[in-house]
Amino acid sequence: MEASSLVFWTILLIFAILKVARSHGDQHQPLSRIAIHKATFSVDSNAYIKASPAVLGLNGQTSGWVKVEYGLPNPSDDDWVGVFSPANFSASTCLADNPRVYPPLLCTAPIKYQYANYTSPEYESTGKGSLKLQLINQRSDFSFALFSGGLLNPKLVAVSNEVAFTNPNVPVYPRLAQGKEWNEMTITWTSGYGIDEAEPFVEWGPKGQNNKRSPAGTLTFGRESMCDAPARTVGWRDPGYIHTAFLKGLWPNRLYNYKLGHRLFNGTYIWSQEYQFKASPYPGQNSLQRVVIFGDMGKDEADGSNEYNNFQCGSLNTTNQLVNDLKNIDIVFHIGDICYANGYLSQWDQFTAQIEPIASTVPYMIASGNHERDWPGTGSFYENMDSGGECGVLAETMFFVPTENRAKFWYSTDYGMFRFCIADTEHDWREGTEQYKFIEHCLSSVDRQKQPWLIFLAHRVLGYSSGISYAVEGSFGEPMGRESLQKLWQKYKVDIAIYGHVHNYERTCPIYQNICTNEEKQFYKGTLNGTIHVVAGGGGASLSDFTTLQTTWSLYKDYDYGFVKLIAFDHSNLLFEYKKSRDGKVYDSFRISRDYRDILACTVDGCPSTTLAS
Repeated sequence: MEASSLVFWTILLIFAILKVARSHGDQHQPLSRIAIHKATFSVDSNAYIKASPAVLGLNGQTSGWVKVEYGLPNPSDDDWVGVFSPANFSASTCLADNPRVYPPLLCTAPIKYQYANYTSPEYESTGKGSLKLQLINQRSDFSFALFSGGLLNPKLVAVSNEVAFTNPNVPVYPRLAQGKEWNEMTITWTSGYGIDEAEPFVEWGPKGQNNKRSPAGTLTFGRESMCDAPARTVGWRDPGYIHTAFLKGLWPNRLYNYKLGHRLFNGTYIWSQEYQFKASPYPGQNSLQRVVIFGDMGKDEADGSNEYNNFQCGSLNTTNQLVNDLKNIDIVFHIGDICYANGYLSQWDQFTAQIEPIASTVPYMIASGNHERDWPGTGSFYENMDSGGECGVLAETMFFVPTENRAKFWYSTDYGMFRFCIADTEHDWREGTEQYKFIEHCLSSVDRQKQPWLIFLAHRVLGYSSGISYAVEGSFGEPMGRESLQKLWQKYKVDIAIYGHVHNYERTCPIYQNICTNEEKQFYKGTLNGTIHVVAGGGGASLSDFTTLQTTWSLYKDYDYGFVKLIAFDHSNLLFEYKKSRDGKVYDSFRISRDYRDILACTVDGCPSTTLAS
């Protein structure tokens, strides 16, 4: 009897753990907290809402603050203000093509919202309040709407005047990325100018010398390019035009100035502000090289307003730490789950605006995550609904990566003494697949005498994690991940593998086949004999719990927001640091010191097998 009771309670505990693990994913699903499809029109002649100033960007700014004042005769603590763009948001209904969303639907969801009493505690007694909200240039005008009835039963009672930027079409939010050659930099940006209106280009050159112009290609897409709702319905917003220029023949480590330009067909020029970047070192170059890596950052609002998922509270801290330390950063890797737009396309503009100080100055390389790519029936390895119907289109268009085919988001890139092999965990990586062959080629083709630091990056944990969901599955990582790839990591002596997806920080010992291959924890001399696996998914999204199980290979865990930094001093010395986003201080670190002979040394399954005959 006692044995059966124990089994019963054990089963209940397992189900409870599974529920916790799954609920962490459920909050990422493409559903707004606002039941916009239930919105009704209850315009009250005694209610009002007004915004000032009506014009922003008079001096070329791409963001601005607006004061919104409002009043309602019968106020409530769940009244809220929504920001809409375009200003004349539709009142018509739309059909749903996602079984999780039910008609009738208001065709346009707000860009963001805030409760009416957020900064006006007297609102419920006086019926009057105000907010200060930040807007960014998003190629259209804005209006503000006052709702009663809360988020689940919204009633539109008043709409404000329109607010607009002086030129909503200007080029904005440049994103640097490494090209397919080490001496090539790409610049991607967004504007409201199509190819039938203007010619896009980048004017650039070494600091203090004559500039040249490089033309840009232009991409865009329509609603039909989205795979499903909400990206195709309430979350849809015109993405404008995305331009990419290729700056070739750069001199290593030289400073270059650049600005974005559009030549209108009437002869007028539209310019961005001027920016600056430092060209990448050549493969093998012996210079100080500093790399920042994290995943799962998302976006947040500087004005404190809520957003659809309301769980990226660490996002601004991470962004601000990187901005404040930008002089000590050479390249950034954001390894998946970029902005959690989840089908609400306006969020991509807001994310690129948030990271502009970083991405306009150093290469901002991304990897594909489940919230960018996954959707049933679209070829993603995991047929869940995490992308909100985007199915990779936004990530593949808004950012450049040096892939052979952007729909297959795996690639390699060299940065001085580093070789980075970036996997796409949302496509099949198992042995025999196209991606597996790419990974092996990326790892095997590097000259370790020139580029001793070999780093593997991926969104989902293909190695080791003590995250509770992976512990429940019993794999401590993505099922089939290690089974398919660990022999490659060992054979080609991958130094460090870094992942996102699990929203915390964890570092393992050098490990192969679940066994620590080196007893050292802080200072590794000579060969590692295995690969150090790191989870760096604490960029900003809601944190993930660890299992209570104690794993022998886990050296450091942290339930907090943060990012990792690799510093290569030369071909023999590498420093790894984990920094918290809240203060930028180092909380975990280790060093690797070795020479080329250590990389050549044989390890278990790390060299070809030999026999007496050979």
